[in-house]
Amino acid sequence: MAEKNTKQDTLSAARLSVAPMMDWTDRHCRYFHRLMSREVLLYTEMVTAPALVRGGALHLLDYNAEEHPVVVQLGGSEPEELAEATRLCVAQGYDEVNLNVGCPSDRVQSGCFGAVLMKSPDLVAACVTAMQEAAGVVPVTVKCRIGVDDQEPSEVLPAFLTKMRDAGVTRITVHARKAWLEGLSPKENRDIPPLDYELVHEMKRAFPELHLSINGGVQSLETVEEELRSMDGVMVGRAAYHQPYDILGTADQRIFGHTTDPLSRHDVALAMEDYIGRHIAAGGKLAQVTRHMLGLFAGQPGARRWKRVLSEGAHKDGAGFGLVREALPR
Repeated sequence: MAEKNTKQDTLSAARLSVAPMMDWTDRHCRYFHRLMSREVLLYTEMVTAPALVRGGALHLLDYNAEEHPVVVQLGGSEPEELAEATRLCVAQGYDEVNLNVGCPSDRVQSGCFGAVLMKSPDLVAACVTAMQEAAGVVPVTVKCRIGVDDQEPSEVLPAFLTKMRDAGVTRITVHARKAWLEGLSPKENRDIPPLDYELVHEMKRAFPELHLSINGGVQSLETVEEELRSMDGVMVGRAAYHQPYDILGTADQRIFGHTTDPLSRHDVALAMEDYIGRHIAAGGKLAQVTRHMLGLFAGQPGARRWKRVLSEGAHKDGAGFGLVREALPR
């Protein structure tokens, strides 16, 4: 495994991060995203502490060495169990461990973790304290909402941030929407509650000692650049998945100051050849990787054909990298 990055590496990388997205940001997706940006901070899908500690599902922590800097996001609400899960993550070589206090998924609520924990800041403080003790020098961070249900964000969020700061957390990502735990589906919770960027900006002014990233509704690299005038970092979710090149293709140059030329979209596709070959040789299917690549040419000539050829052919027996070459826009 490649040498692990330092805390400073994750701190600088957090200027731009790709959000943890369940069923999307698996190791194949992260490898693909890393080809477009060497600097951006990548996150795993949420991994539940019970799955690791009680279920022994350590395969959920598999990743590629090329993904660094990479953060594992944990879900849970029992301090001792989260501490043990953190120890497992650190032993696996992750650069940072993040606690999910923002996901409104039904799966998450039933397990008493995610956004519902916004109602229990003392419990969250106990969780991150235990995680930090287990993590040693590896940073422990938090991703949260501005509030849930009938909470008043202007009251709840500063109180929550104060609890996290006093517990020793120095980096927090805030999704600038409320989560409605009853009445809205997880998908609706990503769109219907209004964004309140100004409240998050106010939190940065009120807590200058904290490294705060904003998340929610960011659709372009121009918005990232604009938000970085107020915030320490920006986390991008669905736009980075559906239009990955638009967000990541020139991020190293525009956000991190690189002077090297970025790879083209075609170059990125062709650079996946060795990875896909190894995946198929190990018994994997082409579609497990290419499903994350469908948006590579979003908005470009040939994008529809690229998406159609891969969608229709990648699941078939014997499909290999030749299909990717065939799908490339001419």
